[in-house]
Amino acid sequence: MSGRGKGGKVKGKSKTRSSRAGLQFPVGRIHRLLRKGNYAERVGAGAPVYLAAV
Repeated sequence: MSGRGKGGKVKGKSKTRSSRAGLQFPVGRIHRLLRKGNYAERVGAGAPVYLAAV
């Protein structure tokens, strides 16, 4: 009896971080700009969400 495991999870339609947070501003773009703009060495996942909301 070969152990085949269960079927893999099917990936659904991708949801933007803006729509997850219920925002109009692009969270992904703000995150990219924060990383690129030499504001900090590391940028947390919640930082662009907060910034887009404010």
